[in-house]
Amino acid sequence: MTVKLNEKAFEHAKYLINKGQTVKDVRDDWSEHAPTAAEQNAYLDKHGWSDYSLWFLGIHSDMDEETKGHYEFPYGDFRRVHRCGVISAESRAAQYDHPDIQNALEKLHELLDGEHA
Repeated sequence: MTVKLNEKAFEHAKYLINKGQTVKDVRDDWSEHAPTAAEQNAYLDKHGWSDYSLWFLGIHSDMDEETKGHYEFPYGDFRRVHRCGVISAESRAAQYDHPDIQNALEKLHELLDGEHA
């Protein structure tokens, strides 16, 4: 299994944070704030795979690009970056040994918390 950093999603997340399109929630909120399968499908129907991919910091290269399994480590709700999503993904990236993704998420976390990045 090969999962690599989605550079375009990382840049998109930084852009959204710099524009103030964020939710400063706490880690445990992600289970309630993460997009549901129905919300993901609606977004895909309206925006397509290219836009959908911008909301996931990991790309699973063994999976077809036009499948949800190709995209991992979500960080937002298709409108805003959620602090809880970043923290949750950061923890999972560390757990599954994806240092490039973990590092990117740490930078986003710092940006969200108003630190240098």
